[in-house]
Amino acid sequence: MTSTWVEPSNTATALLLLGRGSDPDTERGVECPGDLPAPSDPDLVARATAAKAKLGSKVFVLGHHYQRDEVIQFADVTGDSFKLAREAAARPDAEYIVFCGVHFMAESADILTTDSQRVILPDLAAGCSMADMAVLGQVEATWDTLTELGIAGETVPVTYMNSSADIKGFVGRNGGVVCTSSNAKRALDWAFEQGSKVLFLPDQHLGRNTAVLEMGLSLDDCVLYDPHKPGGGLTPEQLRDAKMILWRGHCSVHGRFTLDSVNDVRERVPEVNVLVHPECRHEVVTAADYVGSTEYIIKTIEAAPAGSAWALGTELNLVRRLALAHPDKQIMFLDKAVCYCSTMNRIDLPHLVWALEELVAGRVVNQITVDTDTAHHARVALDQMLALPGADTPPPTVS
Repeated sequence: MTSTWVEPSNTATALLLLGRGSDPDTERGVECPGDLPAPSDPDLVARATAAKAKLGSKVFVLGHHYQRDEVIQFADVTGDSFKLAREAAARPDAEYIVFCGVHFMAESADILTTDSQRVILPDLAAGCSMADMAVLGQVEATWDTLTELGIAGETVPVTYMNSSADIKGFVGRNGGVVCTSSNAKRALDWAFEQGSKVLFLPDQHLGRNTAVLEMGLSLDDCVLYDPHKPGGGLTPEQLRDAKMILWRGHCSVHGRFTLDSVNDVRERVPEVNVLVHPECRHEVVTAADYVGSTEYIIKTIEAAPAGSAWALGTELNLVRRLALAHPDKQIMFLDKAVCYCSTMNRIDLPHLVWALEELVAGRVVNQITVDTDTAHHARVALDQMLALPGADTPPPTVS
């Protein structure tokens, strides 16, 4: 059966993210020591294959679901950020962990792996805009504000996996927990058993959607803390009354989907199922038919019946891959325009080839390390997450 996939329309930004253009004023990146292969090199696939074969069991390549296909083909394991970090930890004999993802993911892998393993990020410019929205100094200043108001003692910090090691370490030092998009409810249930308030970092949408749609809290129970404003832009009374103090952060990809996107696809496609990630805005999530993590989205599409139609509100590389893997279903992108994770797309085949060939030559490049104290406290928060009861939500049955 021929795939029904239709590529969303390109934009200047999308072409730039695919490497089909350059903008020296905004695309600064990180220079690689040595020679980076040209994207036009016809031997890139052969070079990557050869370098990986030479390294053998010494190297373990991780590929996040949002990576380009040209990179994913060389991954030993694909998955979301936490799954990949745990997979790295389960390979203690692999000397090199090449993480095709973004910076915070590589940090988590370094925290969970042994001291003898080295975690490598092929391009150091592959960061995460959401993670960068919560800086340790800002979070510590926020905690000082809560302390001055006398409410820090009843507030439990919870950070999304999509945060820096510094923020995970802060949470661990202050009795909190890390969560993923699939176990956020369990993490919040645990947090509210420890205190009466939660400081949720750094994604406001995941925190709000989980609290309101899964836990029965109201929107009035949630306040939005802006670290760039005195007191977060909130009054002492608002902070004292709130149950969920949401950090003003968001995902640049999932945050772009709108209610208009949902309404438009329902008008164009009869009986379409709208499936979105919980990092989407509250009004988008409430208008969708299904909501879940990246793994949930994949499992839902795999379990869906032939002939069903799906509009997916998540990163485009994943949506395209699912559409091509399931040609018996009509799978489309929720938005009409191309939308990639710009920093995830910095990991391309030339950077992967360069990193692997440097390892073959005995040179370790772009190693990601987390200092011992931060790693210890971040591990405390991660271990608390692993101790949470319950299991991930299974995909729905679609008829």
